[in-house]
Amino acid sequence: MRDIVLISDPRVATIPVRECGEPLEDVRGRLRIDSRLADAEGAYAHLRAGLLARLEKASLPSGFELLIVEGYRPIATQRTYFEEYRDQLLLDFPDMSADEAYVAASRYVSPVSVAPHTAGAAVDLTLCSPEGEEYDMGTAVNDNPEQSEGTCYTAASNISAEARGHREILGAALEEVGLVNYPTEWWHWSYGDRYWAMSTGAPHALYGPTDLT
Repeated sequence: MRDIVLISDPRVATIPVRECGEPLEDVRGRLRIDSRLADAEGAYAHLRAGLLARLEKASLPSGFELLIVEGYRPIATQRTYFEEYRDQLLLDFPDMSADEAYVAASRYVSPVSVAPHTAGAAVDLTLCSPEGEEYDMGTAVNDNPEQSEGTCYTAASNISAEARGHREILGAALEEVGLVNYPTEWWHWSYGDRYWAMSTGAPHALYGPTDLT
């Protein structure tokens, strides 16, 4: 497996953000969306306009559709996710230092300062049939590295050939429209955030943290 750059890497935080001002747009009615992480305000169903437009252009083989699980995430929610996971790691691994727990947590949840979900720039998604049946991707969406024994990593070798093929279908479609994957989570793809900028060599990010208004 190739070296993985975590979103906690200091280089990510140094990338400037030149906010382009694109609005958050509602995915519902435009793409298939799952309600497992639905919130009362509908934040989960929103993405920046540029990201959503790219998802709509993604070309998949016959019989495959994108299933959106979560898009925009309010800052307070992101902070809670990160801190809860970091604190659980500290409980499970008593010898882990606070700095080590911060880095380890960022494999699975982005620190608030660089989190692409809070910018509406990231989407967690999977593949499904036209009838809505999810395909085998090797793990469930949001399985963490401990739960999945590392099979949540996009390039994990210890998954079935069928699941590997499905990940390759997803990756080919999303890379073609300019998205980048966070390699510890096969389901997490982004466009316009700092991690995207570092991955693609862009001079700056397009989207910074925003509010659902």
